[in-house]
Amino acid sequence: MHAWLCENPVGVDALVWKEVPTPTPGAGEVLIRIEAASLNFPDLLIVQNKYQFKPPLPFVPGSEYAGIVEAVGEGVTQLRVGQRVACLSGTGGFATHTVAKAALCLPLPPAFPAVDAAAFIMTYATSHHALLDRGALKPGETVLVLGAAGGVGTAAIQIAKVAGARVIAAASTDEKCALCQRLGADATVNYSRDNLRDALKALTDGRGPDVIYDPVGGELAEPAFRSIAWRGRYLVIGFAAGPIPALPMNLPLLKGASLVGVFWGDFARREPQANAAMLAELARWAAEGRIKPVIDRTMPMAELKAAYARMASRAVMGKLVMVN
Repeated sequence: MHAWLCENPVGVDALVWKEVPTPTPGAGEVLIRIEAASLNFPDLLIVQNKYQFKPPLPFVPGSEYAGIVEAVGEGVTQLRVGQRVACLSGTGGFATHTVAKAALCLPLPPAFPAVDAAAFIMTYATSHHALLDRGALKPGETVLVLGAAGGVGTAAIQIAKVAGARVIAAASTDEKCALCQRLGADATVNYSRDNLRDALKALTDGRGPDVIYDPVGGELAEPAFRSIAWRGRYLVIGFAAGPIPALPMNLPLLKGASLVGVFWGDFARREPQANAAMLAELARWAAEGRIKPVIDRTMPMAELKAAYARMASRAVMGKLVMVN
């Protein structure tokens, strides 16, 4: 098999495409032939040694992937050889094969495309957990989605619409805003051109959004929070812009608002039954055509460094997916 090895986590340039022995699955594990693997923001942080999870060296990056089970380890009864699965294991995806815990594998229906499956779990689980669990989103409420044309942003738009909310999508270009409208956003804001606070005031008749979904951070955080509605919920998803914002603590007080952390990975670990029920609901919605991953493009696995460069340029709309 071949894999992208991170032997020194100093950035993307240090990754090396190497031939390595194909592993044998141990107890509770399966060997997966990878068909497709998506590129997520944590996949960049982890090779820069900036992610909260720091795997032992060397490791293969690629947190999310889909493929075919080629072998099963001792005690695995829920999966069989030849079965198609999606998996989010944190590492291992940017390769031709990987070993993963069977408990982390989501069996796929025959009609679920591998490219979609590889771009499904992280973004939709994060957005579902954020909006419906942590944000307690109700039908008729207004959601502001920042970074709305990215992977988690496009998932958040779709889930908010399924929940019956009004969606204001904020993105950095008119092209990205147009994508958000096609996904069902009720209004858009191009924050590279328009004043975010003025636009939100106009779009909500001065009331502000009830829920703010923020995977961006940086300089947008404070004006967005200053715009939030009374009893609003500000969902902290991540910091794609780079800087971690420092909000004045009087802002939650003045708005009676909540600053809510969203860490889906730890939710899945601590509350596995609730997470399983959530994933089952997402799978039903996908089967019903109510949600569908937005794929920016597919690229050959060997072109991973070019894919990282495209993600860094902030040109991606939806998800980048590497294919074998």
